[in-house]
Amino acid sequence: MGKRKSQRKNAATLDNDDTDSVSSSSTVRSDHMLVSGGEEVQLDKESILDQCLDALYEKRGSTREKALASIIEVFNSNLQHEFVEMKFATLLHQCLNSLKKGSAKEIALASHAIGLLVLTTGPGDKAKEILEESVSPISEALKSRSETSKISSLLECLAIITFVGGEEPEETETSMQIMWQLVHPKLGPNVVATKPSPALITAVVSAWSFLLTTLDGWTLNPKSWQQSISYFSTLLDKDDRSVRIAAGEALALIFETGNLEKFCGEVKVSGDISITEGNNYREFVHIRGLRGKILNQVRNLAAEAGGKGSAKKDLNSQRNSFRDILESLEDGYSPETSTKIGGECLNIATWAQLIQLNFLKRFLGGGYVKHMQENEFLHNVFGFTPKTKLLSRSEHHISALEKRMYKSPNSVLNKARTQLLNKQRMLSQVISFQ
Repeated sequence: MGKRKSQRKNAATLDNDDTDSVSSSSTVRSDHMLVSGGEEVQLDKESILDQCLDALYEKRGSTREKALASIIEVFNSNLQHEFVEMKFATLLHQCLNSLKKGSAKEIALASHAIGLLVLTTGPGDKAKEILEESVSPISEALKSRSETSKISSLLECLAIITFVGGEEPEETETSMQIMWQLVHPKLGPNVVATKPSPALITAVVSAWSFLLTTLDGWTLNPKSWQQSISYFSTLLDKDDRSVRIAAGEALALIFETGNLEKFCGEVKVSGDISITEGNNYREFVHIRGLRGKILNQVRNLAAEAGGKGSAKKDLNSQRNSFRDILESLEDGYSPETSTKIGGECLNIATWAQLIQLNFLKRFLGGGYVKHMQENEFLHNVFGFTPKTKLLSRSEHHISALEKRMYKSPNSVLNKARTQLLNKQRMLSQVISFQ
C-alpha cells in the first residue's frame, strides 16, 4: 500500500492534560486533601474505590450513579492494577447488575466502567471473563432504545470488551452482528421496523468498524456481511454529516482489507452461466460497478460546498476526511499521520490504526493521554513505547523540605550552581585577555 508524502491535515488532536481529578460526592471523599504545610498529599485511591464499590450495593439509584462516576474518574486518572487484581470480579458483577436494573444514566456509566476495567486488565483470562459475562446483558440492554447516550455507551462497551477479550474471530463477528442488528433488525411478520436515528447509525458504524480492524479479511464469513458495502454507500447520501464520515471511513477500511467480495451482495446468475468462471466474471463486474459508484460519491463529498446553515468546521472536517478516503480508494495511499502524546510522537499508517486511535480517544476522554502513556496493552496495539519520565515522577514524591533544598532560587544546590557559573564566566574572561 502506498503512503502519502504529505501529512494529513486532520490529524487527531490530543487533550493537554494527562490526568483527571476525582470529583467529590456524598458517597465518596475527594482523593486529595491539603495538610498544614500547604502541600497536596494524594490519598490511597484504592480506599476510595472500596467506598465506591460498597456504594454500588445501595438501593438508591442516584447513589450508585455517583459511585460509578467516581470509579470512572479514578480509572481514568490512574491505572488501578492492584485494585483490579483484588476486586475485579466484584466490580464486574456490580456493574452488570447496574446494566440489568439501572436507569439509562446508570447503564451508560456502568458500561463505561466495564470498558475501563477491561482496558486495565488487558488481554487474558480476566478480559475473556468480562466478555463472556457481559455480552448477554449488553445485548438485552440494547433492545430497549430509550436514550441515545445509553445505547452509544453500550455499543462502546461491547466494542472495547471484544477488542481486548475476543480471542477468536467468531467472538468478534458475534459482537459485530449484535451491533448490526440495531440498524438491520430481523423482523417477524407484521412487525414494522423503527427507523434508526442518525446518532444511532453513527454509533453502530463506528463500533462495527472498530472491531473490523481486528479481523483478517480472509477469516470473515461472507454470508454475514453481504450487502454491507451497498448499505454504507446509501449512508453517504444521508443528510447527517457524522453518518457520512463514519460510513466513508468504514468503506476505506473495507477497501484496505482487499476482500471486497466478502462485503458485496450475492450476484444472481441465470442459465448456463452459473459456472465458476461466469460467477467470477459477474462478481468482478458487480464489484467494479459498486466501486465506481462509491468513488463518485466520495469525490462529491470531498468537494461539497457549504449549504445554508452548515457549520464551516464540520464541513472542513468532512472535506478533509473524504479527500483522504478518495486518495485511498483511487491511489491506494494510506492515511499517514502522526500525533503527539505527552510530547512524544505516535505514527499512524493505516485506516485500521486511525479508526482504533480515534475510537479509543473518544472512549477514554480525559484519561486518553494517561492510558496511552502507561497502558501496556495500548502500547502493544499501536507499537508505541513512551519514554519514562523519571524527573516528573521524582518531583511528584519529593517532600516540602526537598523542594526548598533543590527547587528554591535560594537553595544550596542553586547557590552552588550560581557560584560555578560565575567562576566559569570569570575564567573565560581571563582566557580572552591572554
